[in-house]
Amino acid sequence: MRATPVQAWMLWRAIATGGPGLIVPDGVLDLMWHEGRFVVAGPDRTAQTVDAASGDETWGLRLPPGVAHAVFGLPARELTDLRVDLTDLSAVPPCDDTAAPAVRLRQVAETLWRRADPDVGQLRLAHSLDRAARAGTPVREVADTHGMSERTLRRTSDRLFGYGPKTLASIHRFQHALRLMRTGTPAAEAAAGAGYVDQAHLTREVRRLAGTTPRELSG
Repeated sequence: MRATPVQAWMLWRAIATGGPGLIVPDGVLDLMWHEGRFVVAGPDRTAQTVDAASGDETWGLRLPPGVAHAVFGLPARELTDLRVDLTDLSAVPPCDDTAAPAVRLRQVAETLWRRADPDVGQLRLAHSLDRAARAGTPVREVADTHGMSERTLRRTSDRLFGYGPKTLASIHRFQHALRLMRTGTPAAEAAAGAGYVDQAHLTREVRRLAGTTPRELSG
């Protein structure tokens, strides 16, 4: 992890189709190349609406659990629901301005990582807490497993992810259901597969997190 961490970070690319678009919570932070500058996208609690011209391109690196806190040196909660220029958080490392955006992103990320020299123990903790949230493990059990009080767990989760463990788990469950629906699984089956009580429960959560219906979101 310490030698070549950036190589494993997920690279993504989005091309706007024109008009308003919806970005739904996914429980992660991203380092992006957007409109000619480096931008950090904080963790979202609810959907964000973006309006971009058709063909506008954004590249991003999805930061693994705990990395944003380690690299930028501030609690992730301070970036919740925000899009912040990298220059407001850190001196932007030099990179090859003639290179493709994906190459520039990796160059900048690798330099930020080396500067920060993150504590591997803290990154392992972040991965473990994220796995527990994805599994829907009860908060008390997560706290006991990691030798924390529930209060300490909430503070740690705020610092590493931008919100508490219950919110993180609900966002991961929402994303699980969304992936199922987007592959053609009916909403009722997706609700059961993702761990919701029933389809009505899924519908309420989609309304809360995305401001829309499961059908509209998955279509």
